[in-house]
Amino acid sequence: MEDKKKSLGSMWGMFRFLKGIRYLFVLSLLFAMLQTALNAMTPQIIRFTVDTIIGGNKEEAPQWLLELIPQQADLWMLLLGAAGLVLLVALLSGTSAYFSRMSLAKGNESFVKALRDRLFEHIQKLPFSWHVKHQTGEIIQRCTSDVEVIRSFITQQLMEVFRIIFLITLSLCFMFSMNVKISLVALVFIPIVTGYSGFFYSKIADRFLEADEAEGALSSTVQENLTGVRVVRAFGREKFEIERFDKKNNTFSNLWIRLGNVMSIYWGLGDFITGMQILVVIVVGTFEAVDGNITLGDFLAFISYNTTMIWPVRSLGRILSEMSKAGVSASRVAYILDAPEEEDAPDAQRPPLTGDICFEHINFAYDGIYPVLRDVDFKIKAGTTFAILGGTGSGKSTLMHLLDRLYDIPEGCGRITIGGVDIASMSREWVRQNIGLVLQEPFLFSRTIQENISAFRPGAPLEEIREAARTACVDDAISSFSEGYQTIVGERGVTLSGGQKQRVAISRMLMQKAPIMVFDDSLSAVDSETDARIRAALKQALGHSTVILISHRITTLMQADQIMVLEEGKVAEIGTHEELLAKDGIYKKIYDIQMSSDDRAFLESEEGK
Repeated sequence: MEDKKKSLGSMWGMFRFLKGIRYLFVLSLLFAMLQTALNAMTPQIIRFTVDTIIGGNKEEAPQWLLELIPQQADLWMLLLGAAGLVLLVALLSGTSAYFSRMSLAKGNESFVKALRDRLFEHIQKLPFSWHVKHQTGEIIQRCTSDVEVIRSFITQQLMEVFRIIFLITLSLCFMFSMNVKISLVALVFIPIVTGYSGFFYSKIADRFLEADEAEGALSSTVQENLTGVRVVRAFGREKFEIERFDKKNNTFSNLWIRLGNVMSIYWGLGDFITGMQILVVIVVGTFEAVDGNITLGDFLAFISYNTTMIWPVRSLGRILSEMSKAGVSASRVAYILDAPEEEDAPDAQRPPLTGDICFEHINFAYDGIYPVLRDVDFKIKAGTTFAILGGTGSGKSTLMHLLDRLYDIPEGCGRITIGGVDIASMSREWVRQNIGLVLQEPFLFSRTIQENISAFRPGAPLEEIREAARTACVDDAISSFSEGYQTIVGERGVTLSGGQKQRVAISRMLMQKAPIMVFDDSLSAVDSETDARIRAALKQALGHSTVILISHRITTLMQADQIMVLEEGKVAEIGTHEELLAKDGIYKKIYDIQMSSDDRAFLESEEGK
């Protein structure tokens, strides 16, 4: 019961996106009602034609209508007049339908645009930790399929409910004015149809939720497979991935089959009840016509109203069943919209980030479960190069996530200051604008190389872009492509090698011109010689920027001003390359393991230059 209340509450919450466009739906509804009223006039014209014009029963016709008929008019003229009146009503009905649909189409698209814009904007502002916990395929499915279900219900089906209620009311008024007995027979079936629809509403909701979640899991599987196509091909995992998809697809299909079974019973019972209603009305109407309680024209008009009314009643039941889907979809979309956004303090600061960076007794655990950092305390002097070395899971990347405010340090678990100012008091946007970050697995957009490098500075001159690429030692590789800087990068940079992607990402970060630059193992995919050339070019280009290098490769770190060794989330050693070698600790052991004869010869040649 609580879930149903939540679904309905979420559905009502979607109506706020109709702000400013409600008049379009009001216009659409008014024109739809006018169309319905005009359509309801046609049986009355047929009734008058059969009883008065053909049957000559003028006593039953309204006096004002009889006065409009010329005295000299013959039967054929009257029939042509009736036919012309039917055409006029049809023309006016079609015109009303046109304006109704036009207004609805404008309101429909305006609503879905407002909802999608809000969803996308909100997702951009959600914390990094929220994105880590949710699969991309599931988020996409909520923003596409679920939004479409909500759109269909609010802008079409709900409007149809009002139109159907008006149609039923109008039809019943005409029917009761002609014969009360047959009208009561027709009326008694309406609550039966809506009642059993309400029963199936409760049965469908839970099954639709299961099917919807299964669709999200299926979408995530496809998205992961397409994203990781290189890994799938490289390890020959095609068969495994096909079996994995087949399993998810079977689950998804079985859930929809279960839902289809319930819907089949729903529609089957509906057809039976509808058929019974039409049969009973015809039988009772026939007896009434034989007994002389109803004229032939009244009977024909009555059958027309009943036929016109019964199928919308069925639609009303279907819409009630669709409400369950819309409620579930609204809850799934509301889950995203209700997720708290990243927020800054009202007095968030924007100080220059050119001072010393201090990590003061940092303790951190993801979701408060497994401690990643334990009492980490060190200082990075402004304008220097600081290197971090450590094994997998030692907390190197976590330190940078905290520095970039992708995660916030819990109260009482230490703090990070830049120039003496706690970054927790700074604007997140300001911090990230002033900290350039290159990851080991950089993300490139499906655009040109030029657009990727200038992503943070759209419209930057090509020469400035090429200068950044030259610093990252990737200009020659880009120039060798047939399209040069206009080469389209495949999804996630799939058309480039790992080293080229890293160097393009470095170029992009250099365009940011940030006072703090972080290289999180971002030279791992290049050879030692290219690594050395990039570091030499960076040293000359970065100037007074504070540089943080994270790497498993000693040759990448050894020329840094300070080197810190992390082990199991703690600071094990810190000092210069020479100081750490002299300590004969962890750094020295890693150095001895990594330094092959080729590496030593390369270093000696570098020192001799």
